[in-house]
Amino acid sequence: MTERRSSQWYAGTDRNAYIHRAWMRRGLPENAFDGRPHIAIANSASDLTPCNSHLNEVAEAVKAGIYAAGGIPLNLPVVSLGETQVRPTAMLWRNMAAMATEEMLRANPIDGVVLLGGCDKTIPSLLMAAASVDLPALVIPGGPMLTGTFQGQALGCGTDVWRLSEEVRGGTLSQEQFLKSESSMIRSRGHCNTMGTASTMALVAEALGTIAPGLAGTPAPDSRLLEASYDSGHLIVELIAEGRRPSTFLTRGSFHNAIVALAAIGGSTNAVVHLLAIAGRLGIDLTIDDFDRIGSGVPLLVNLQPAGRFLMDDFHRAGGLLSVLREVRDLLDPTALTVTGRPLVDHLDDARIWDPEVITVRSSPLQADAGIAVLYGNLAPGGAIVKPAAASAHLLSHRGRAVVFDTIEDMHARIDDPDLEVDADSVLVLRGCGPRGYPGMPEVANMPLPKKLLEQGVRDMVRICDGRMSGTAYGTVILHVTPEAAAGGPLGIVETGDWIVLDVPGRTLSIDVPQDELDARLPNAATVAGFAAPTRGWERLYVDHVMQADTGADLDFLRGSSGDRVSRESH
Repeated sequence: MTERRSSQWYAGTDRNAYIHRAWMRRGLPENAFDGRPHIAIANSASDLTPCNSHLNEVAEAVKAGIYAAGGIPLNLPVVSLGETQVRPTAMLWRNMAAMATEEMLRANPIDGVVLLGGCDKTIPSLLMAAASVDLPALVIPGGPMLTGTFQGQALGCGTDVWRLSEEVRGGTLSQEQFLKSESSMIRSRGHCNTMGTASTMALVAEALGTIAPGLAGTPAPDSRLLEASYDSGHLIVELIAEGRRPSTFLTRGSFHNAIVALAAIGGSTNAVVHLLAIAGRLGIDLTIDDFDRIGSGVPLLVNLQPAGRFLMDDFHRAGGLLSVLREVRDLLDPTALTVTGRPLVDHLDDARIWDPEVITVRSSPLQADAGIAVLYGNLAPGGAIVKPAAASAHLLSHRGRAVVFDTIEDMHARIDDPDLEVDADSVLVLRGCGPRGYPGMPEVANMPLPKKLLEQGVRDMVRICDGRMSGTAYGTVILHVTPEAAAGGPLGIVETGDWIVLDVPGRTLSIDVPQDELDARLPNAATVAGFAAPTRGWERLYVDHVMQADTGADLDFLRGSSGDRVSRESH
């Protein structure tokens, strides 16, 4: 048997081995140090991350599976980011969570790790960490909540928050009724039940090969989640025995399959920055152009909010991810492996669609071409993205005058001003919301529409931003504009009244201003955008080192892998 990594701490009779063993004997028997694999359960459970609050129960099922397979399970609490709770934005700390988890995995006497995540940033940060430390690892997603209802109508959490709040502003729903729906929105444990970022990242992580096939999308209260968690405890012991590390099965083909899945499920645009960051940790050359090249011709097969009608427990009931992937099997990379050691496509034979209203067959898709579209032009020389599946078809080719907001505070202060010069053809531009400019790249790109237009019945407009938007959001929103305004990008020098030209079919985003005038404006772009660098702490480190959205907004010194080796003893 190959020597366990944990034996570097525990094997031997010297003083240091004695110390390492003795302090762990507060619960571990003597035979725990006889060469059995020691496995961390990287647990992002937290009462302040409501979507992950049930993961301690999941961890107990994982522990039982690891014990039964001959391993030693060890709970390891990790940084937990609650999307709905932390300010100014959870994205500010995704890289910190990844860095902290990576260092703890490397520093401790473990042979492998089970990654427990659910809320938006938890699965990406855990996968970034696992890719960099490169120990045998697999993910168990916490799963979506069950569907709540209000006045007989199903509620999609997130998506219906945006919709109902706009109806209040538009005068078609009372404030009293809006607040009354609050207690119905979150029916059970679990993350958002729409095809938001949490659901997207769980499903995409399975398509990537890091989750046992068939697990992602299992609702959080479903007993089958605990059964699958037990089985995953068995599986991680197998991964360690066979030396199955992320670097041995995650390839460019794995990311190809993740992009196909992202398009077919109508997933969140946030998956773009997360997949780019994970690929960067593995040294895989993935670009935003790959999302358009691979995904643009993939049909949308999943009829879920915000791009459709149904919700995640319907999706699970209807057949789940494997039934979707079976429909687009010919578009997948057949060589890409999963944590099982077998190709992803080998797990599709028995998949079936049980409700064709929720998951459509390939021959009658909801949309023929549903992938993320990548736009370039003099307003986005480094690229910008849009999700056509969540946009209004009539706005995908559009020309309108810009209405510019320099900050999110500026937008909130003026968006409902009855004197704001705006009409339905205007293009709302919000800047100062990129990785550096906010900092942290918040989910604010899906700006609320001006109240006076809502009252006229307008429900969508072209919106442009260097930030992100919630995966639960919808509308014709151009986001991740690169370079961001705070990095001197052209978005920083757009003026109210400038003509903006959007051509999604042609993949362009431009400002119709003479080039010599743009050149004269550009040197002052970051100043115009009002950017001021933080002076201390994580924000200072982040702003000094964060990269742009087109490379995943990771920190420049965290790209790549450092492996699991620790060369020095602690005593």
